[in-house]
Amino acid sequence: MIMMYYPEPVARLIEELNKLPGIGPKSAQRLAFFLLNRTVGEVERLANAMVGAKANTIYCSVCCNLTEKDPCHFCNGGKRENAILCVVEDPRDVIAIEKSGEFKGRYHVLHGAISPIDGVGPEQLKIKELLLHLQHKPEIAEVLLATNPNIEGEATAMYIAKLVKPLGLRVTRIAHGLPVGGDLEYADEVTLMRAIEGRREL
Repeated sequence: MIMMYYPEPVARLIEELNKLPGIGPKSAQRLAFFLLNRTVGEVERLANAMVGAKANTIYCSVCCNLTEKDPCHFCNGGKRENAILCVVEDPRDVIAIEKSGEFKGRYHVLHGAISPIDGVGPEQLKIKELLLHLQHKPEIAEVLLATNPNIEGEATAMYIAKLVKPLGLRVTRIAHGLPVGGDLEYADEVTLMRAIEGRREL
């Protein structure tokens, strides 16, 4: 109803911005007015960056990560460990793991997690590609499942583990527990249980 008060091009802009995740009607209006107050050159650079990202970004044929060159630099880099493959839900997870500086192996990106409520089954994920990846890379000895520590992530990890274990590969799961700087008294039961399960020797 409020859209009728705006000129048609502005109403259309607000409508499109409102489709973005996490952007409600009020935020869409704020963003629209922010853009209207920029120069034409600034808005064109933003539009060109969006079109360029969409047009020039593809999936790596090896790991399914986002890339502009196939294979991606993770698969093309010779300094990585070939014996371990880390399976993640999202390309952003690859960046998060890389920032830790701890993992030096290879990656496989699923592009989601199994979620029947959202209509996402194994067919919608890059699981078939994962199995092909494992078949074509006999040097892989361990599959590290680094899906998110929620119901969907756990279900996805269990599903993949059932498919991968018969191949004779070691299947591991990232440890879940207390964050650094966290207090025990504020941790929930599941987090504490995971922390105790994932304990290690000092």
